[in-house]
Amino acid sequence: MHREADMDTFRPRVDDAPWRIRGGVASWVAMLRRPLALALATALLAAGSAAAAPSHARHTHAAICAASCYAAPAGSGALFLFSGHGFGHGVGMSQYGAYGFAQHGWTYDQILAHYYPGTTLGPAPLSTIRVLLADKRKTIAISSKLPFTVVDGAGARHTLAAGKVSLGAGLELAVDGGPARPLPPPLTFSPGDGGTLTLGRAYRGRILVDVVDGKLRAIDIVGLEQYLYGVVPAEMPASWAPAALEAQAVASRSYALATRRIAAPFDVYADARSQVYLGASAEKPSTTAAVDATAGEVLYYNGGVATTYFSSTSGGRTADAADVWGGRSLPYLVSVDDPYDVISPFHDWGPVPVTAQTIAQRLEVPGRIVDAATTPNPSGRVATLDVLSIAKRSAAPTTTSVPGTLASSKLGLRSTWFDVGVLSLSAPAVTAPVPYGTQVTLSGLIRGVDGVVVEQRSFGAGWTDVAAASPDETGAVTLVERPTITTDYRLATARAAAAYVRIRVTPRVQLAAPGSRTALSGTERPALPGAPVQIQQQSTSGSPAWKTIARGTVDASGAFTVPVPLAPGTYRAVVSPGHGYWPGTSAPVTVTG
Repeated sequence: MHREADMDTFRPRVDDAPWRIRGGVASWVAMLRRPLALALATALLAAGSAAAAPSHARHTHAAICAASCYAAPAGSGALFLFSGHGFGHGVGMSQYGAYGFAQHGWTYDQILAHYYPGTTLGPAPLSTIRVLLADKRKTIAISSKLPFTVVDGAGARHTLAAGKVSLGAGLELAVDGGPARPLPPPLTFSPGDGGTLTLGRAYRGRILVDVVDGKLRAIDIVGLEQYLYGVVPAEMPASWAPAALEAQAVASRSYALATRRIAAPFDVYADARSQVYLGASAEKPSTTAAVDATAGEVLYYNGGVATTYFSSTSGGRTADAADVWGGRSLPYLVSVDDPYDVISPFHDWGPVPVTAQTIAQRLEVPGRIVDAATTPNPSGRVATLDVLSIAKRSAAPTTTSVPGTLASSKLGLRSTWFDVGVLSLSAPAVTAPVPYGTQVTLSGLIRGVDGVVVEQRSFGAGWTDVAAASPDETGAVTLVERPTITTDYRLATARAAAAYVRIRVTPRVQLAAPGSRTALSGTERPALPGAPVQIQQQSTSGSPAWKTIARGTVDASGAFTVPVPLAPGTYRAVVSPGHGYWPGTSAPVTVTG
C-alpha cells in the first residue's frame, strides 16, 4: 500500500515556485483526440469545491476507497486493473479441475483421458531416475541414522559409521575406521537397509557426489516410484480425493520421463524447473497409496511418453499448448472445457492494480503509458498486451506489443487469461495554482472498470465520495470543478484508486488604486482574517524582480490597508494565508509622478 501525501503538512511559501513496436493505431488516436464530452456536475462543499452545475448532480458520502483499498501514489500515471481466471500456464491437466472431477465420481483414467485426449496408458520404460539435489556447492554434508557405505570412483566400497560426513572439493573422508583421506570421484553414498540419506532433507535412493569445475554436485539416484513418493505430495494436497491423487501420480510420472535430460548427468531437477521433489520427508500415506495404485503407469501418444503438462487452475477451460508456447499444436494438449475447476480459489482473480509507472519499468515500454488492451489467442488467453504510450517529446502515440506470457510473469499476474481496465485522471494543461473560485477542467479515462466514483480531499479533510463517474462510449470523462481551497481529486472503486490530481488554490487578491501617497489598500477573497500581506515594488534594475517594502494583515472583512510611502513605480500585493492556500498575487498598480 502506498502512503499518500498528507495534506495537513502542505505549507506553501511565497517563493515556492523490445518487443514489436507499431506506429500509432488509428483507433487509439481517434479516442485520444475525441473531445471529452461528459461533464460531472460539481457543487460547493463546506471545505471543498464550488458548483459548476446544480447541486443535485452531486452527493457527499464516505470514500469507497477505504483503508484496505490500494491507492496509487501521486505521479504514478494511469492505474491499470487486471482481472482474470486461473493460476499457471493452463496447459494440460488442471489440478483443481481434476479434484472436482474426482469429487463427481470420475476415475483417474477418465480424468487423464479428458485432459490429454488421444493418449493411452502403458508401462513406464524406466524404473530409475536421477534427480539433481545440489549444484555448485563449496561443501556438502550427508548424514544417516544407520551405518552406511560409499563407493569411490575406482569402485572401492567403504563403510561409514552412522552420523554426518562433510565434503569439500577434495572429497576427503574418514572411512573404514581410518583417518580422513581423499577419495577418487565420483562418490556414491548408499543408506543402510531400509534407511534414508539426509542432504538438507531425507531422501530415498543413493546420492552421487561429484566435483565439477571445482564445485560439488549431488544427484539422487532413486527408483521412479520412490521419486514419485516425494513429488505427488509436493504438487497436490494429500487430503484430496484418491482419484485426483492417482491422476497426479500418472501425470507426474509421465512428465518426468518425457522431459528427462537424456544427455545430461542427471534427468530432472528437484524444483519447479521439472517438478518439486521433497524426498522422503514429504511422503504422506494417501499420496504414497496413489503412486502404488498406479505403479509403473504412464501416458503414451503416438508411441512415445506424453509430455503431460499440468497447472493449478485453468479458469474454466484449458489452453492449447501452441497458443501458450508457440510451435505446432499437439493433439493431446489442446483446449478442453474444465467445468469443475470452479472450486479453485484462483478460478477468478483480481482486480490487480498496477500503475503505468510500474508497467513502463517492468515491461520496458518507452514514454508515458496512457492505455492498454489485450489481443487474445484462440484459447482465449492473452497473446499480447498492447500498451499505448506517448514519448516525452512527441504527441504521436506508439503501441508496444508484449507477449502475454511475458507480461503475466513480469507484472506478477496469476495467468495469461486476463482483461485490463484503466482509471486515469489528468491535471489541467496549466499546472500553476488557480485563483479562488476559478473553474478547472480535469479529463480522465475509465474503461473496463465498473462502479467508479469521483472522490475529493480538501485541505485538512479526508477523502469523500462526491459523484458517480459516467464515461462516454470511448471511456472519456470530464470533471469540471471550482475548488475553493487546495483540493485533491481521484477516480476510485472499492478496491483501488488512481493517482490523485492536486489543484492548488490561491486567494483572489485585488489592489486598489492608491488614494494617497502613504498607503495601499485592497481585498482578499475568501476573507481570511490575519493572513499576512506583503506590498512589493517592482525593481527597475537588478534582482529580485520584486522587493517587499511593507507588510500588513487581512482584517475580518477580507480587506487590508498597509502604510507605505509611495514613490513613482509599480506595486503589487501578495497574500500568503497558508492552511491550504498558495500565495495569491494582485494585478500590478502603477503610481506615477
